[in-house]
Amino acid sequence: MTDGARTADARDPGLQPERTRLAWRRTTLSCTVVALLAVRQSLHAGAGPAALVAVALSALAWLGFLLVAHQRVVRMAARRPRPLPARGALAAAACVIALAVFAAGLVF
Repeated sequence: MTDGARTADARDPGLQPERTRLAWRRTTLSCTVVALLAVRQSLHAGAGPAALVAVALSALAWLGFLLVAHQRVVRMAARRPRPLPARGALAAAACVIALAVFAAGLVF
């Protein structure tokens, strides 16, 4: 057995998954705030057709991120959680970028 293998077996496997779960929850909360601010901005600015489309797309992007985050948090509960699949990471990144673009569209 190598030193690296002994170190991996000796560490507490519960700490890293817990930190990862908390990070996903914080990011989900941030996405929720962005989506709610988009709705608030559109209501205060007078909801024209473009604003309504941006709000609807923001809500869709938020729901997509919520789905990816929920799946990841559930999978982190396993004793030895597997890494996030590339498809999940790409979906999460796309949802976050979409939220930023739609939010910027509401402001300008």
